[in-house]
Amino acid sequence: MKSTFVLLAASLVSARLTHQHLRDHSEIAKRALPDRWFQDDAHPVHQLFKRAPSTDGVKYAEVGSSTWSAAFPEGTPDVEKLPAAWVKALDDAVAAGKIPNIPVAKDNGFDNPTYPQGVDPVSPEVCSATYKCRVPGDVWDGPDGTFSTSFDDGPLPPSTKLNSFLKANNERATHFMIGVNIRANPKIFTETFEMGNDIAVHTYTHPHMTAQSNKQILGQLGWTMEIIHNSTGGRIPRYWRPPFGDYDVRVRAVAREVFGLEVVIWNQDTDDWTLTEKDGTTPEKISASMNQWLTGPKSPGLIVLEHELSDQSVQAFMDAYPAIKKNGWKIGSLAKIIGDSAYQNTDPSGNVRPGIVAANVNALNTTSSSSSSSSQSGSTTSTTPSSSSSSSTSTSPSASATNVAASSNSNKNGGLQDASVSFALSLLAPPCALLLSLL
Repeated sequence: MKSTFVLLAASLVSARLTHQHLRDHSEIAKRALPDRWFQDDAHPVHQLFKRAPSTDGVKYAEVGSSTWSAAFPEGTPDVEKLPAAWVKALDDAVAAGKIPNIPVAKDNGFDNPTYPQGVDPVSPEVCSATYKCRVPGDVWDGPDGTFSTSFDDGPLPPSTKLNSFLKANNERATHFMIGVNIRANPKIFTETFEMGNDIAVHTYTHPHMTAQSNKQILGQLGWTMEIIHNSTGGRIPRYWRPPFGDYDVRVRAVAREVFGLEVVIWNQDTDDWTLTEKDGTTPEKISASMNQWLTGPKSPGLIVLEHELSDQSVQAFMDAYPAIKKNGWKIGSLAKIIGDSAYQNTDPSGNVRPGIVAANVNALNTTSSSSSSSSQSGSTTSTTPSSSSSSSTSTSPSASATNVAASSNSNKNGGLQDASVSFALSLLAPPCALLLSLL
């Protein structure tokens, strides 16, 4: 089993992937961020990740122990071994017409996923972010004047260098983590979390999400959430970033309707994940790009795609840090800048809210219900995304077989330069509505 996973991981991380995208230059209405933003207690996510009384009497397995690691998949989650509660929540959302009936895209390996002939990836019914179609309400830009610090692909050995730098400068970051990397590097995960950094979801094995069935999406997101909250005292992640920036309204709906997750993309890309590649970027190129962005307009705020993938990518952020401060940007953890918490079930002091913690699920003993949903059923959404027509490219890094490393789609030269984050709350279905005040 372990040798099979090593081969699988190696195949996932060794390919060079090319990404071509359309860029959206349309206006998105400016709207203030809510002061407080929690999922309604009626949202299914609180049933999926709740097993304790109001005092939370759960005794979690020690992070890194054999009991802890045995509770999570070694590699790509088996759709036949998903917790029944997750599958029922998906079935209910499909039956309620909340999951769009969009075809699964074809995974082309080196190239972007493609849809069947006649399916327009930038149409309102599909709106693929891979082709730079934006669904109003999703986060691509930061509030004016802000630099939202975040890193993808951890935890990995270079994360320790990043943690030391953040601690020395009294800074925090949002870490979009890969589930199998958490499982493989529990000590680094614990160090990152206990420093006060925010933990978010970057899927379990880093696939193209539009090429996944509904149940595959369920496994990729659900197990990453499960390993995070079982390792953080019951915290339920609030944000996720799709690998390669690849998602559409179907993927978005599964994430939001079942797990309450909110999408975060980016508006600038350092290409730092190519630093270790033969024909990749260089520290000098990253420095030049950072200087251009940091000395440019402060609207919208910067959400720069960066990675804790290698010592070189970590060093690129460290080198840019003085310029971020010098140019007057308000720097902080992405989750705190765009909202007020990285988690769906914490109070303003960061404590887990009683009664909505932990998930009573076990991959080894619980299987999906016999009435599980097909990967393509439901109806289209009524959102009205926007798109346009320029492109950019990027390529993928490689990494060790024991850790899934990411590559990312490129968003060179910006994205929207005249819009701030828009949270179109009115677009969300009632079960996914977010409270604007504390309960």
